[in-house]
Amino acid sequence: WRAFAFIIGNSSLPVPRFSNSLICGAKMEDDGGERSSFVAGLIENRAKEVGMAAFDLRAASLHLSQYIETSSSYQNTKTLLRFYDPSVIIVPPNKLAADGMVGVSELVDRFYSTVRKVVFARGCFDDTKGAVLIQNLAAEEPLALGLDTYYKQHYLSLAAAAATIKWIEAEKGVIVTNHSLTVTFNGSFDHMNIDATSVENLEIIDPFHNALLGTSNKKRSLFQMFKTTKTVGGTRLLRANLLQPLKDIETINTRLDCLDELMSNEQLFFGLSQVLRKFPKETVTSFQEISVHHPQFSDRVLCHFCFKPKRVTEAVLGFDNTRRSQSMISSIILLKTALDALPLLAKVLKDAKCFLLANVYKSVCENDRYASIRKKVGEVIDDDVLHARVPFVARTQQCFALKAGIDGFLDIARRTFCDTSEAIHNLASKYREEFNLPNLKLPFNNRQGFFFRIPQKEVQGKLPSKFTQVVKHGKNIQCSSLELASLNVRNKSAAGECYIRTETCLEALMDAIREDVSALTLLAEVLCLLDMIVNSFAHTISTKPVDRYSRPELTDSGPLAIDAGRHPILESIHNDFVPNSIFMSEATNMLVVMGPNMSGKSTYLQQVCLVVILAQIGCYVPARFATIRVVDRIFTRMGTMDNLESNSSTFMTEMRETAFIMQNVTNRSLIVMDELGRATSSSDGLAMAWSCCEHLLSLKAYTVFATHMDSLAELATIYPNVKVLHFYVDIRDNRLDFKFQLRDGTLHVPHYGLLLAEVAGLPNTVIETARTITSRITDKEMKRIELNCGKHHEMHRIYRVAQKLLCLKYSKQTEDSIRQALQNLKHSFVEGRL
Repeated sequence: WRAFAFIIGNSSLPVPRFSNSLICGAKMEDDGGERSSFVAGLIENRAKEVGMAAFDLRAASLHLSQYIETSSSYQNTKTLLRFYDPSVIIVPPNKLAADGMVGVSELVDRFYSTVRKVVFARGCFDDTKGAVLIQNLAAEEPLALGLDTYYKQHYLSLAAAAATIKWIEAEKGVIVTNHSLTVTFNGSFDHMNIDATSVENLEIIDPFHNALLGTSNKKRSLFQMFKTTKTVGGTRLLRANLLQPLKDIETINTRLDCLDELMSNEQLFFGLSQVLRKFPKETVTSFQEISVHHPQFSDRVLCHFCFKPKRVTEAVLGFDNTRRSQSMISSIILLKTALDALPLLAKVLKDAKCFLLANVYKSVCENDRYASIRKKVGEVIDDDVLHARVPFVARTQQCFALKAGIDGFLDIARRTFCDTSEAIHNLASKYREEFNLPNLKLPFNNRQGFFFRIPQKEVQGKLPSKFTQVVKHGKNIQCSSLELASLNVRNKSAAGECYIRTETCLEALMDAIREDVSALTLLAEVLCLLDMIVNSFAHTISTKPVDRYSRPELTDSGPLAIDAGRHPILESIHNDFVPNSIFMSEATNMLVVMGPNMSGKSTYLQQVCLVVILAQIGCYVPARFATIRVVDRIFTRMGTMDNLESNSSTFMTEMRETAFIMQNVTNRSLIVMDELGRATSSSDGLAMAWSCCEHLLSLKAYTVFATHMDSLAELATIYPNVKVLHFYVDIRDNRLDFKFQLRDGTLHVPHYGLLLAEVAGLPNTVIETARTITSRITDKEMKRIELNCGKHHEMHRIYRVAQKLLCLKYSKQTEDSIRQALQNLKHSFVEGRL
């Protein structure tokens, strides 16, 4: 398991993993997967520390995080809450926050009013009890988890865990089985961090202004574009990866090696696609709005082995127990069907060469524990039982899941079930003849049981009085009768008795399977990972024209170089999308991008970030070539709008977002800022933008700064690690012809703002007056820029030489090629061509 965690890459990442049921053993409600499976506990202290425990009810996993909240607006907490998307948040009652902080309880009231809030007494947040609980419940040994060290440094998250587990056991009526819980510490911070604002700005999960444009909007998010996964677990793993991409280069390359083999081996690609469909199929509408037939070895199966009901006795009968028993039997059948499909997976993966697929074959397909589980299941479950989606077929399969002769009372209940089922069909035949209704049908659903469906054209006048509950449904009439209702009750009662008796007989099997719950967890993880890589990454790449996506190279300290990069979302909408490149290194760690409105600046900023995200989740990128220095955080400052909820003007919103960036930026971060300072006076805005640029220039972080302020181009005349680019625009007959091409140097499109204003319909007198004023200002600015360029020209030449030497340092060329490049560089410098 520990070895395979390396392959998955998200072994420490909190991934909401599988199906669409609530915690097993408790009240099983089919919520259609729309409701989140996470319950989150939150607590803080006056030292600005926050502890969070996120419990995944579907996957039986607990994820603990403790961190210092770096902003009064709780940006780190909001980022994690957005990631987990909990259905319940547990908080202490009273405020215990640092000065200037509102407290987590009020934070939940303000920003998460639609989420159920549970207030627990502060005594329930007991870190000592939390440590004991985790020590007893965790599937791994305490030493392997590093619990001793973690307890001393991160007591708040353990306190949150104690309250969360207490609420789950009380609310759901279950007891977490010892040594069955997957526990991760600080999972989210082992990956790239993308704050909640940047997730929105980059349209990672939802398109920008999605609520405004409606569902008919053709523009999609990155998640929606890649959401061709066939399982709910694979979809959630994809979502988790996009929100928190990997940072470990070895793991990323392992995924890329797998993609290489899938793209070059068509038989393997299609073979895996087909074999994944052999696992149990269900139709699910999840919280990501999936509605497809898909293989689903669901984690509701896993939860049955990780949670035990507090009371499981024959005396406790009733509707809830019947549903619980039915769900448990269904899970056993799902497990049997999934294990039966494993030999097909082994056959496909047998000759796979890449490390990931070879390790899947070795860890899963050659693992004797699955054969052992299958043998245990086969001893009590009938060989002919299969997972079914048709309601009555599924009910019949569940009633006859257990082999005959194991329990006498079960055999009697089965006979009653068969007799009543036969009686219902005989009744339908009787009605067809008696009332001359040859096309009378006998459908079934779990809510109503059996009912009659008669075409309206066959009904002459009123139906006979025997038929009750008559309802028109399209071109048919649905109805019942007293005899059918009575038989339905008896049939349902007999099925319920079968479920209860079967569950009682299966308790020993359940306990035996619980001993191998880690193997089932591994299998579930493998199926999710394969679904994401095969059905999302490989499928999306294969549907594009040849060579449109390429494998990126990842480095720890090299440049960020993307040749002919494209926006992954927009290129699918616009066939004539114009690609653009980027090159940044320690010698040139800031790009100032200029250009008129609508020339493509914001699209370019998004494009760079999305390409980096795709590279760090282990996917090919839309570019001719890409080498990327691994990014630890992405920050964005884009868009302009007032925030009425926090009583913030556009400029105040800008400043708050900028302050968050300045407080949290690291040398390995990627920052994109779009027109900072435009929401206040021109002098103050320019001063703030200039000052922020100088601060970021002092770091090794890569920054792309888009602006309309011509004065910011002067940064390049003073700081040699600044490069100015512009989007080329052709002017014809006083009209702007946008080329969307990024070029070196400053932009000089005279009065492009006035040209756009003229197109918008402003009076000519207003336009002419504005043109006179701006020409005077521009002349003065251009003279100052020329003076600075001449003053610092020699220093820039030397710096450009240093930049090229740094590039050669990280080059993978041969010694002879590097010598030749050095010789050429020397001649260029001497001849003044640099």
